[in-house]
Amino acid sequence: MCGIIGTTGAPDTCALLVAGLELLEYRGYDSAGVAICDRATGGLWRARAAEHAGSIGRLRTLLADAPRDPGASIGHTRWATHGRPTEENAHPHLDCTGRIALVHNGIIGNYRPLAAGLDARGHKRSSQTDTEVLVHLVEEEVASGADLAQAVRRCLAVVRGDFAIAVVRAEEPDVIVAARRTSPLIVGITASAGIVASDVAAALATTRELYALGEDEVATVRPGGLEVVDLTGRPVEPRRIEVSWSVQRAMKGGYPDFMSKEIHEQPQAVRDTLLGRLDGSGCTELDELEIGERELAGIERVQFLACGSSFHAALAARQAVEHWARVGADAEVASEFRYREPVLAHRTLAVAVSQSGETVDTLHAMREARRAGARVVAVTNVVDSVMAREADGVLYTRAGPEIGVASTKSHIAQLALLQALALHLGRVRGSLPAGELERASAAMSTLHLAVADAVGRGEEYCRVAERFAHVEDFYFLGRRAGLPVALEGALKLKELAYVRAEAYPAGEMKHGPISLIEPGVVVVVVATRTALWEKVMANVEEMRARGATVVAVADDGDEETAELVDAVLAVPHVEEVCSPVVNVVPLQFLAYTLARARGNDVDRPRNLAKVVTVE
Repeated sequence: MCGIIGTTGAPDTCALLVAGLELLEYRGYDSAGVAICDRATGGLWRARAAEHAGSIGRLRTLLADAPRDPGASIGHTRWATHGRPTEENAHPHLDCTGRIALVHNGIIGNYRPLAAGLDARGHKRSSQTDTEVLVHLVEEEVASGADLAQAVRRCLAVVRGDFAIAVVRAEEPDVIVAARRTSPLIVGITASAGIVASDVAAALATTRELYALGEDEVATVRPGGLEVVDLTGRPVEPRRIEVSWSVQRAMKGGYPDFMSKEIHEQPQAVRDTLLGRLDGSGCTELDELEIGERELAGIERVQFLACGSSFHAALAARQAVEHWARVGADAEVASEFRYREPVLAHRTLAVAVSQSGETVDTLHAMREARRAGARVVAVTNVVDSVMAREADGVLYTRAGPEIGVASTKSHIAQLALLQALALHLGRVRGSLPAGELERASAAMSTLHLAVADAVGRGEEYCRVAERFAHVEDFYFLGRRAGLPVALEGALKLKELAYVRAEAYPAGEMKHGPISLIEPGVVVVVVATRTALWEKVMANVEEMRARGATVVAVADDGDEETAELVDAVLAVPHVEEVCSPVVNVVPLQFLAYTLARARGNDVDRPRNLAKVVTVE
């Protein structure tokens, strides 16, 4: 969950490093640092800062003393795993000679035995990180006569784990060597410069000639030049990335923060995600699945794999698949799936859902599903991400870059795309009568308008939320399609406002949690009009009888529901299966408002990072 940036041959090295780190700060913000080859002295210059949210600002100040004739340079923004977020643990790390510097994203699984060996051979480590063993291993290979690229290849042959690294050496001042396994890394070139980055956004200001490194590929990046090999040294043709959006789309665009900007981008995200994939006539087209309709028609089980907000989208998708495709479906937290010796039914379709396409638990669960014989589809927002490359088929959400750590527009785009997948399965399996298929397709085709309606009520939602800025205990309830919405609402409130927020199926309250309901507690219930509305309202009465304040997500104009609760978050009515896409919007505003009222940073909630690339 760290960010890597590197450049060689660029005209303004320091400005490029800082700009890249600012764009990558969502990946980690515990500390930041750079290492620069100094042509004037023939050595390396390094600066690091561990000011948490102010790390990059502090680093910018330190760069006033950077070399005036810089060569190859690397930068890093860290989300701490091994070792506290201190300057000593900040990247880049140096070898014993101080002439090799390395930055790393990921986890080195066997770093303890590697570190013990290094210590026994006389190396002096100065941090508590797993990363530092890498730079000392490279140091040993260079001492044996290898150049930097050879040294990195030999080093990685003995390393276990997930990593993306970038390395520079004083003796090769034009060269950056980069490599990856599981963790993402892209490289780019211009006629006179080269760049390395964890994310496309950090490289776009320099070049659009970008390439994604594959598993265990090692790149040597020079000004205007790129060579890629595998760990044996065999040349590899790098994979070109096509990028359709501009770096300006990663900026705030006049909004006070990325989260509010991305909430307001949700209607467009839904529209773009569904564009060309379905229409009001009942036609569905998911050609990029690369799994033929005949095979899809024979699917006997759908297994969704995901974490966090993506898992909540998967739960909603489970109902959509069973409702429209009439095939058994399940959704499971990816970190549990891979360790429980899962038994997959014959002809299972495994659908792995991850905004980044890099979520390590979901990636490994996807691999486990493939080993068990399932066909695998990745649903992600990042083109050519690790999961996209490894899956049999891929569906992209087209939400555009999402910078805020708490998922908003990518979550809603996932919901919409997974519902489109469910409808597509229903069509190819013949489980939907033509009239119902057309009706469902038409409802999906106009879903972005309902999302726009809900987003347009943001000020109204914020006014309701302000009434509860002091509350410390929230419970979220829902039934059927309302449950994933309740779960997502509780997660958002925990992530952003740092208050206790629990979500339950409404019918489960009587089985224990109702003992916690008392005056002062706020219960948020998803109470839009469905076949279970009366049962939901019976649960509401149980909460009110015990002194809770009840806030309902309810259909616009539903006066009956409004009379039975203390406050309403009104949404436009849509078909129940599609409703999570719309009903989650007011809960995003609820969490946003409470977080702002408490003075929290909504874009960078504490202890969290955007991309979870470690277990």
